[in-house]
Amino acid sequence: MRKVLVVGGGYAGFYTAWKLEKKLRRGEASVTLVDPRPYMTYQPFLPEVTAGSIEARHVAVSLRRHLPHTHLIVGSIVHIDHAHRTATVRPVEGPEQELAYDTIVITAGAVTRIFPIPGVADDAIGIKYVEEAVATRDRLLAAFERAATLSPGPERRKPLTVTVVGGGFTGVEVFGEMLSLATALLRHYPELSADELGFHLVELRDRILPEVAADAARWVVHHLEKRGARVHLGASLVSAENDRIVLSDGTAYDNHLLVWVAGNQSNPVVARHTDLPVDAAGLFRVRADLRIGTPDAAVPDAWAAGDNAAVPDLASDVPGGSFTVPNAQHAVRQGKRLAKNIVADLRGRKVKPYEHHSLGTVATLGLGKGIFQYRRIVIKGPLAWLMHRGYHVLAIPTWERKVRVALVWAAALFYGRDIVSLLAVQHPRAEFVAATLGARQRRETQEPTEAVVAGTPIQSAASSSADKATAAAPRQSG
Repeated sequence: MRKVLVVGGGYAGFYTAWKLEKKLRRGEASVTLVDPRPYMTYQPFLPEVTAGSIEARHVAVSLRRHLPHTHLIVGSIVHIDHAHRTATVRPVEGPEQELAYDTIVITAGAVTRIFPIPGVADDAIGIKYVEEAVATRDRLLAAFERAATLSPGPERRKPLTVTVVGGGFTGVEVFGEMLSLATALLRHYPELSADELGFHLVELRDRILPEVAADAARWVVHHLEKRGARVHLGASLVSAENDRIVLSDGTAYDNHLLVWVAGNQSNPVVARHTDLPVDAAGLFRVRADLRIGTPDAAVPDAWAAGDNAAVPDLASDVPGGSFTVPNAQHAVRQGKRLAKNIVADLRGRKVKPYEHHSLGTVATLGLGKGIFQYRRIVIKGPLAWLMHRGYHVLAIPTWERKVRVALVWAAALFYGRDIVSLLAVQHPRAEFVAATLGARQRRETQEPTEAVVAGTPIQSAASSSADKATAAAPRQSG
């Protein structure tokens, strides 16, 4: 059998392996998938995880459960030598190993783009994985608990201050959802008021949401500001040290929670640790049929898609062509086309180019609030929010996950959000360690083993047992 190696279990990688399982004949090829996590994260739902509208586990699709015929390796690819058809795998535990393959599919995605800004590496948190979304939500909920115990003033406003850096789709959605959660929490905290909330969205460009029309983007800014938020356009983060935010426009304030969603950059393995051709941005040069290579010549047995590939956009109206936008809408469909093309190539058939006309863009801005745009059609408010939920519950893979997400939404209609913070779960041994140290200190400082009660010596059980043992022991002759 030919060996097919899929690098990355995100949208494109998961759908490639999923469709290969359905289309390959028995004994035709084996499929191996390598990813650092044993699940695929449905990232469009992460903003709702931060707001408690969706259970965290429901946006994580188990690779082992839904890819039963794929060999899964939990680890990272650190080097690709396509000339010799080998990849170096670094598993979660154990030494690195060489993995041989015949066909490689690289869908490793992108990594978060970080700038050397003081304080960011120490305090910021991203929203790329479900663990980050859960931690962000728990920190916000815990901050409300802390603020409720403080007296009115700067000390109480600080834990209620949140800064989101990045005005793209993810940044705006996370910002809107967190603002919606914070506003809803106020009714459970009569000690706190809306004017004590400090929500700041920072964007380097002079507008947010570059994927929508300028008028629609301005409406979103106005909408967020009406809800009490501050949107800093044309500003960058200068420092975040010591919980103090300093922006390039001179704004400075104390901050509690810093969320970094300022875009992505090429995967370092793709950019620097492979002999396959990449462009100046560190992305694979990909043909329209998703083979790695140039329009004139393809690299045999090498394919790529998703955020680590510059895929020609055949549906674009831009003269000279352009590349597909790195979003879930394209990655899912590219994964499906990849599987079909790989099977066709294995069977000696002609492969087909990838072409997809955008279905529009939709974003959630909080519970009951959203925006949708398809060409010149713009829909705002509750209807756009319903369209967002409807599209993504259909788009998330597997019926099991669709049903789970829908049930959580249905329960929220009657009982509202779950506002319990599980921040302590990030340190599960803290209470156990504290109890152990307490017991040790008590042993070290306890009273002598012999006490006097009413003038009569009372021996401890330990010393009494020791005395009995000594008395029972046979005497040795001198």
